[in-house]
Order: sequence, then C-alpha cells, then structure tokens
Amino acid sequence: MYLLGEQPAYADALINRLQSIPPRLLEGLLPSGDVLEVAPSKDLSSSLADSQLFLLESGQVQASIDERPLFYLHEGDLLGLRRGAELPRWQLSSDQPLSLIPYQRSAVFQHLYADEQRSELFLQYLIGQTALLSDAVARLQQPELRNSNGFQRVAKGEVLIRQGDDADHVFVIIEGHAEAFVDGHKVGDVPKDEIFGAMAVFTGEKRNASVIASEPCTLMLIPKSQFLSLTQSNPRIAHSLIESMARRIDLLNKEVSRLHSLSANP
Repeated sequence: MYLLGEQPAYADALINRLQSIPPRLLEGLLPSGDVLEVAPSKDLSSSLADSQLFLLESGQVQASIDERPLFYLHEGDLLGLRRGAELPRWQLSSDQPLSLIPYQRSAVFQHLYADEQRSELFLQYLIGQTALLSDAVARLQQPELRNSNGFQRVAKGEVLIRQGDDADHVFVIIEGHAEAFVDGHKVGDVPKDEIFGAMAVFTGEKRNASVIASEPCTLMLIPKSQFLSLTQSNPRIAHSLIESMARRIDLLNKEVSRLHSLSANP
C-alpha cells in the first residue's frame, strides 16, 4: 500500500514495514488454487470471491472514495480483508492486468490463530493499515474538521496516557520509547511497536497507569470506535491480544506490589 499526496517520512517507513508482513503471515500456508489472471476492472471487488483472500503478485490496484483516489495496493499487499465499520466504503479498480494468489479465507485465519506470534503480527498489520487509512481519510476533510487520529509526534516528557483518564484511543509507538507509571512510580517500559492503552478500551474502565515519553516519539492513534470495530471483525485476534495484555498487567501488578513493599519497609 502507498497513499497519494505528501506524507511524513515516518508514514513512508511504516508503509515499508507493513509491506513485508503479508508474506510472513502466509508462510507455510498453501494457496487454494492457481494464480488468477484478472483483467482491468472498474469494480474489482465484484469479481473476487468473498470466501478468499488474495496476495497481489503483480499489478496495481487503486482505492477511491467518492471517485477520489485515496491509495494504491501493489505487489505484496493483501486483497479481501474486511474493513472496519468506522471506515468509509471505497471502490477498488485497476487499469492493468493483475496476478493474484488465492487463499481460502477460513484457512488463512486458522493459520494465523494457530500461532501467537502470527496473531500479534496480523494485529499490528491491521492497526498500521487502520492508522494510515484514518490519516488518509482525514486529508479529504476540511482542515478545521480534521481530528488527531492517525499519527502524532510528541516530545520527551509528554504524557501519552494519564492515570485515571477515560480511554478513547489505543496507541502504538512507531518511533521512540515511553515508560509506564502507577501513582508516580515507574512500573515498566513501553517499547517501539508495542500496542498499549487497549485494555481500558476493552473494559470501559479508567486508565490504570500513566505513560510518558522517555524520548521524542511518533505514535499511531486508533480511536476507540475503530479499534473495537477492528477487533469485533477479528474476534480471535482480540482474544490473543487480551491474553497478551493480561500477562503484561500481571507483571505490572507484581512490580506495583514490590514497590509498595519497599515503601512500607524502608
């Protein structure tokens, strides 16, 4: 995928990283048939079976909203992933022949769910694409109507999440590093590529920790509604994420208990 129009360098870097993910997700899974040769089409979606996903082997696909080009898919991209309900509907077209490698949709997801690392990698792929598309859709709006979804640059020392606040976004650091604090005490680190802030979005509870940038950071911001839509469309991925977050929260709670013990016994 690449977006049309000018975009910051970190978006280019993210696009390049996402481009390498589909082959890794499909590694070890056999295609469901021979390579499909598809003729140019103004409505590509109507000619692709809903029961399949496709790896774009060659050619270029254009996605448009209200006949306005938004982004292109090219070699290595996946076609046929379901969009979150919060994103507008776009039309896929191609003015050149395409070569598509078909995979049975059910077999793809069974393959993804069978391995925890693949599941987390797939979620990273979905979240990255959602952030890019949210940013691209925002560009179609008037400047005064644009929101902070997509990407954000923050300085060292800036608070990304404040303990006790409502949870309205999920975050991923794509450049930089942050630290987590509970009641003013450091309880952990938030490295690059880690999804954070999702548990409170799932539960509807207040933030249980603060997260502060320990160096300048570039963030992906996914609104609560888009993230929940994304995970509802992929419930097994959501289950894997919750299990991973539960393990991290258990470690955080142990660190909080250790710090309280130290403060009680100076």
